[in-house]
Amino acid sequence: MIFLPMEIIKKKRNGFPLTSEEINFFIQSYTKSQIPDYQMSALLMAIYFRGMNNEETLALTKSMLHSGITVDLSSVPGFKVDKHSTGGVGDKTSLILGPIVAAAGLPVPMISGRGLGHTGGTLDKLESIPGFNTQLSLEDFRKNVLEKKICFIGQTQEICPADKKIYALRDVTATIESLPLICASIISKKMAEGIDGLVLDVKFGSGAFMKELSDAESLAQNLMSIARGYGKKVVALLTNMNQPLGRFAGNSLEVEECVSILKNETSQDPVEARMVNETRELSLILSAHMIHLSGQTSSIDEAYSRAEKVLISGKAYEKFLELCQIHSGNLSLLPRPEHQLAVVSSQKGYINSMNTEAIGVAGLLLKAGRAKASDVIEPTAGVEFHKKVGDSVSIGEKIFTIYGKDPGLFASAQVKLLESLSISLQKTAAEPLIKKILS
Repeated sequence: MIFLPMEIIKKKRNGFPLTSEEINFFIQSYTKSQIPDYQMSALLMAIYFRGMNNEETLALTKSMLHSGITVDLSSVPGFKVDKHSTGGVGDKTSLILGPIVAAAGLPVPMISGRGLGHTGGTLDKLESIPGFNTQLSLEDFRKNVLEKKICFIGQTQEICPADKKIYALRDVTATIESLPLICASIISKKMAEGIDGLVLDVKFGSGAFMKELSDAESLAQNLMSIARGYGKKVVALLTNMNQPLGRFAGNSLEVEECVSILKNETSQDPVEARMVNETRELSLILSAHMIHLSGQTSSIDEAYSRAEKVLISGKAYEKFLELCQIHSGNLSLLPRPEHQLAVVSSQKGYINSMNTEAIGVAGLLLKAGRAKASDVIEPTAGVEFHKKVGDSVSIGEKIFTIYGKDPGLFASAQVKLLESLSISLQKTAAEPLIKKILS
């Protein structure tokens, strides 16, 4: 059927549900460039304000999934499993858990995304490794998952092309934090990659798209429902993004942190060690759930023990090196920042809270992410954290270090970072990293 795009936009703007035929017409026409960006932007904004019911969200997911082809991994033996995070600041676990789970013997096909808004993207992190090519063909993707148990690729023109176009628009039209748009984007890509199981890391807090725990839980339940509707095993963890994860936020800086964990290196500085352990622990727990979904372990504790043994043995690091090799990445040439600036406290007390989104915006100001779709990322730009919630600070003590290639960008980022902090005389206890597990 043929519809008028303006009438569909108007219908959703006025709060009426769209039919599956209307949704499919709009998505397929936009994918074929028969509907311009400005009309899709209008529909996205209408969806953002008016929402979608379950039937609309499912129809949107299906239309985005079938805008391209799905990957047939039936020739790959074993339980194929992936993880998806809804995004945060310093959220780098895919680079650790992928090699752990693959080294444990499970195929890990990953179709990953780029940075969205103030949050980082797995592809951007990997591409900070010189030569690392995430634009492999689907045939190479299948071959690597079969032979090496792991492969990371971005969306190709064949896989969910509708989502690829819409994803870029959402990033620059302030329509990211829409539950139906998030659900359709995530599940369409994950169902296209031929997996049997999916672990969801759904973030909540100041640095997440879902600020409230209740909203994150609603998102998780919706994602799980759609995935189960496609016959997939799924579990969701609700994790805290009221402060950044780990020690660094920024592409090559996060790769360096992950490599340190994969090599089982430890810092003599207790604060640094604690922050890196946050990344390590969440990566292991997510790995454990991926392994447990396969049915190969009788408990999460057994799966965790298996994942940790793989990490400690060095097999996960070997798998990461193998991953770099199949993607033509040269880890030995990982770039280092040319400039840095210490950001110090002007107050004495305790870190009471951190506005993690503001920290992510500081990263955007440093060119660690994209403020608009055409922006070029500076791979060495980012922020190091020396303090987290509950830590004491003195006047003149270092809280952040800013890194990058262009020191002319540091001043505005410094202002944003200092604005992100709340310091009080009363000590505040940090919240647990994992709030709830839905299974």
